Amino acid sequence: MTKHLPLTRAEFDKLKWERPDFTFIIGDAYVDHPSFGPAIISRLLESRGYKVAMIAQPDWKDDNSINIYPEPRLSYLVSSGNMDSMVNHYTAAKKHRSTDAFTPGGVMGKRPDRAATVYCNLIRRTHKNASIIVGGIEASLRRLAHYDYWSDKVKRSLLLDSQADILVYGMGERAILEIAEALDSGLSAKDITYINGTVIKTDSLESIYDYTALPDYEKVVSDKRVYAESFYEQYKNTDSINGKRLTEKYADNCYVVVNPPAMPLSVSEMDEIYALDYTREPHPSYKEKISATDEVRFSLVSSRGCFGGCNFCALTFHQGRVIQKKSKQAILNEAKLLAKDSRFKGYIHDVGGPTANFRHTACDKQKKHGVCTNRQCLFPDPCKNINADHSEYADLLKSIAAIPGVKKVFVRSGLRFDYILLDKDDKFLRQLVKHHISGQLKIAPEHISSNVLKYMG
Repeated sequence: MTKHLPLTRAEFDKLKWERPDFTFIIGDAYVDHPSFGPAIISRLLESRGYKVAMIAQPDWKDDNSINIYPEPRLSYLVSSGNMDSMVNHYTAAKKHRSTDAFTPGGVMGKRPDRAATVYCNLIRRTHKNASIIVGGIEASLRRLAHYDYWSDKVKRSLLLDSQADILVYGMGERAILEIAEALDSGLSAKDITYINGTVIKTDSLESIYDYTALPDYEKVVSDKRVYAESFYEQYKNTDSINGKRLTEKYADNCYVVVNPPAMPLSVSEMDEIYALDYTREPHPSYKEKISATDEVRFSLVSSRGCFGGCNFCALTFHQGRVIQKKSKQAILNEAKLLAKDSRFKGYIHDVGGPTANFRHTACDKQKKHGVCTNRQCLFPDPCKNINADHSEYADLLKSIAAIPGVKKVFVRSGLRFDYILLDKDDKFLRQLVKHHISGQLKIAPEHISSNVLKYMG
C-alpha cells in the first residue's frame, strides 16, 4: 500500500534513515496528489532512489521548526506551495483573506508573507553551509527584478533575497533531476550553473556564454520604460527552443543569470510523472478538511502550457506557450482509478489544464522552431497557421464518459472560446454544451467588453 513520505520525526525514524537526501519545506499542508507541485517533485525524486522528507508549514518564528530531521545529505528544497503566498493572503484590494484553502480547516496565517524567501532565510540562518534549492510559482515569477504589487516597488530577484543557491523556474521536473544527479556526484550547488530551467548568481560573467544582458537593476527601478523593455525581452525568451540565456546586473558586481527554459516534457514523460506512486490524499495526520482537495480529487490533468498569451496571465512565464499533454490512455487509466474510489459519485469534475481545449501545439512549426517571438497565436487576430482541431479532445471526453461507473464528465477549466469558433467543425462545441457543462461554462479571457479584451490581449 502506498504511503506518504515522512512528515514527522516518528515516521522518519520508522524508515531507519540516517538522514534524508532532500528535505522539502512547503507552505501548504502536505497533500500527496499530482495537482500539487511539491508532491510531483518529491515523488519524482523518490522514483529515482532519493530519500525525501517533508516539512509542511513550519513555524517561521521558531528556528527549530525546520530541524525535525538531520540536515539533508544533498539539499533543502523550498516552495511556498501551490499558490503565491501573497495571492493566498490578500485580495486584489490588499485586504486580508479570511481562509486558506491549502491549510487544514482553512486556517489563515500558517505561512508567512513571501513564504519562499522567509523559509530560505530561516534555513540559511540555522544551516549556513547547507545547499538550498528554491522553486514553485512564487520563485518562478520572481526570478528577475519584478514589480511587487503589494509594496508598490520593483524588488530584486527572489534568488538574491532568499539567499538560495539555485532557483528552479517553470514546472521543474527536468531541472530537479539534473540538479540531484549533479549534487549526488559531488558537485557543490554553487558550481551547478549550467542547467536549463534554473537561475544562478555570480560575481563575474567570464564563464557565462551566449547571453543577452538585460538592463541593470538600478536602471529598471528608476525608469518605467526601461522596466517595460526588460520585461519584453524576458517575454521573448520564455521558449525552450529559441530562448536565450539572460543576465541582470546588481550592485557590487553581482549578476543574476537565467539559463534558457527547460525542454517541454514528452507525452511519455508526462504519463510517467502523473502515474507515480501518489496516495492522492492529504497526510493522515490532518484531522480537518483541506478544501483545495475538493475540486482536484475527481479531476484529471490533461495538459500543461497555454499559447493564449494574455497580457495579464503568468502562464507564459511559468508553464510556457508550448502545450504538453498526457496520452489518452494514461488519462483513461487515471479515470478508471478514480471510478474505483468509494467516494466517487460518478462525476469527473474536470478534464483540462490552464486552457482545457488546448490539447496540442498551436501549429506544427512550434514543435521544431518554437513559438514566435514577435507575435501571439490568437491576438490581435488568429494566426493563419493555427490548428484549431478539437476532434482528439472531443474523443477523449467521450471515452472517459464511457468508463463503467462514470455518469458525467465536466469541463471546468477555462475554455478559449475564440479558438473553439476557429474550428471548422462545430461538433465539439455541440458536444461540450450538451454533455460537459456543470452549471456555468468558464471562458477565457473572462470579459465581454472588446475594449477591455484589447488590453487583456
